[in-house]
Amino acid sequence: MSGPADADTGAQPDAAEAEAGRVNMGAAKESEQVRQRRDKLAALRAAGPVYPNDFRPQHQAAALHADYGDHTAEQLEAAPVQVCIAGRMMTRRVMGKASFAHLQDASGRMQIYVQRDVLPEGVYNSEFKRWDLGDILGAEGELFRTRSGELSVRVTALRLLVKALQPPPEKWHGLQDVEQRYRQRYVDLLANGDSREIFRKRARLVSQVRRFLHAADFMEVETPMMQPIP
Repeated sequence: MSGPADADTGAQPDAAEAEAGRVNMGAAKESEQVRQRRDKLAALRAAGPVYPNDFRPQHQAAALHADYGDHTAEQLEAAPVQVCIAGRMMTRRVMGKASFAHLQDASGRMQIYVQRDVLPEGVYNSEFKRWDLGDILGAEGELFRTRSGELSVRVTALRLLVKALQPPPEKWHGLQDVEQRYRQRYVDLLANGDSREIFRKRARLVSQVRRFLHAADFMEVETPMMQPIP
């Protein structure tokens, strides 16, 4: 005869099993996203060159914010500033015939404003709306301020430069798994601005130490690390 404890054990799934189920569902969802992205890449290959190398960005997000962050909407309208940027699409809000998106380059993020009627026929509906978060885009246009006051680029030309096959980390929670951050540092640098800043500071520090020691006539020698010596 079963007691209450036995009945409860049989009715409620083990917490570890439930967690494993959620992980499996997440992995299956991600695998489906990767499959869809690969299908899009195959379609792009059939249409022509997939990874163009003739686009040269002329500006970076941080420099634009530093140079024009204090310009009013009227100033930007009176003296239009043409820009050419490239970055990874991190967010996108589609609103019918127009959309907002954020492109992230090595220095920071810049919002772009994309309008169907401004781009060549078919680019907005057949291309831009089919691109995925994580794809790297090249954009040209002029600076302006939105109604909320955010410095943005009103796009007049837009290109897909790199098709991303892996979806970026979830928007709101980001990459929180410490082990994954260490094992997949490239994902950590993509998702976490704090990590990027730490590595920038580390690179500058190492460079300064190296210059100081070179100036003192020290010689840098690379030796094997954690390798078997015959």
